[in-house]
Amino acid sequence: MVETTVARYLAAVDTVLPGFVELLYLTGSIALDAYQPGVSDIDTLIVTSRRPSPEDLAALATVHANMPPKPHLDGVYLDRETFRQQPADCRVVPFVVDGRFRTDQPCGDLNPVLWLVLTKYGQAVRGPAVADLGLTVDHDELRRFNLDNLATFWLPLAANLRAAVADAPDDTPAEATRVGADGVVWCALGPARLHFTLAHEDIVSKAGAAAYLAEILPAYAPLADRALRWRRGEPVALTAADARAAADSVEAVVADAFRRWA
Repeated sequence: MVETTVARYLAAVDTVLPGFVELLYLTGSIALDAYQPGVSDIDTLIVTSRRPSPEDLAALATVHANMPPKPHLDGVYLDRETFRQQPADCRVVPFVVDGRFRTDQPCGDLNPVLWLVLTKYGQAVRGPAVADLGLTVDHDELRRFNLDNLATFWLPLAANLRAAVADAPDDTPAEATRVGADGVVWCALGPARLHFTLAHEDIVSKAGAAAYLAEILPAYAPLADRALRWRRGEPVALTAADARAAADSVEAVVADAFRRWA
């Protein structure tokens, strides 16, 4: 499915914009050998031969609109010169998220973690091997980004998560709340991935993050196990109690990260 989807994209973009896409690399769960059919998206970094014109952007919008709904082919577009600069400032560039093409918004995925994943694990579909690109990882920038993300994104999200289930009995199904089971799992595993990167200057998959959370904060091992089994499609009924535990775990992970690396 991955190969078919990527091949379909390249055939379509090469037809309407010959010579435009020079390089394409797989990142995300595929690069980490953690792709789950029916769950994961196809994450890419796409390098173009020129800065896209309005006409180029319109053509790309049509290409992505005609891609199959699942799996989403997501990614970040960088022209050749910008790619060489390795920007990691979430600037406005063309990108695709959940299959939707965007051109006028900051790209949250254009950050130091993207360059870490690409440098260590990126898979070439079009272009030379990643090892031959001369990429580097700024580990100080990576540390600052992860700490800032934990403080400015995940901590407020934990507060919102707790507020969303404030009046729900512990046994209320998560799907019956504004959080949803996927929200519980996302909050349970997301911050642990950033903590792992801070500790090891490496990347861990969501599945790996469950084991890592249980290792560094054993009190949340049951939550991590339930979240992991839910992601695998097992019949795990996540509840409001799990949502509260997820909010607690976010705060615990953030506190530990700042104690160690701030």
